[in-house]
Amino acid sequence: MSPDAGHVRGIDHVSFPMQHDDAMVAFYRALGLDVVEHTHFVSVYAGEQMINLHRPAIWQRAGFTLRAPAARPPCGDLCFVWEGSPESLHARLGEIGAEIEEGPTERHGGRRHAASSVYVRDPDGNLVELMIYS
Repeated sequence: MSPDAGHVRGIDHVSFPMQHDDAMVAFYRALGLDVVEHTHFVSVYAGEQMINLHRPAIWQRAGFTLRAPAARPPCGDLCFVWEGSPESLHARLGEIGAEIEEGPTERHGGRRHAASSVYVRDPDGNLVELMIYS
């Protein structure tokens, strides 16, 4: 491939529908993520990556076709890297009332080596994995 042919560099953002606006905003803010509310969606920032959560008023609209046709909450399976100790993660999850569904358990993520993962659900029921690399 020629050097000027271009290539995919990484993931900029993903989007999915949400059902419980206020609870979802509170949950992701409580995890320490930067959350910006817009009229039709909510942007959740994790470093330079973004997740757009479409509000019900937009994704339920018949004319809104810029989404997967079968996407309905819960349809997300997200993984975030936790910068901190397992103890700090467990403390934060306890503070926000997130029940651990599984973990800690060893997994391999995007960094291509082993990490310890804990799984919880957000208020819409999406699976949220929090991964700690050693």
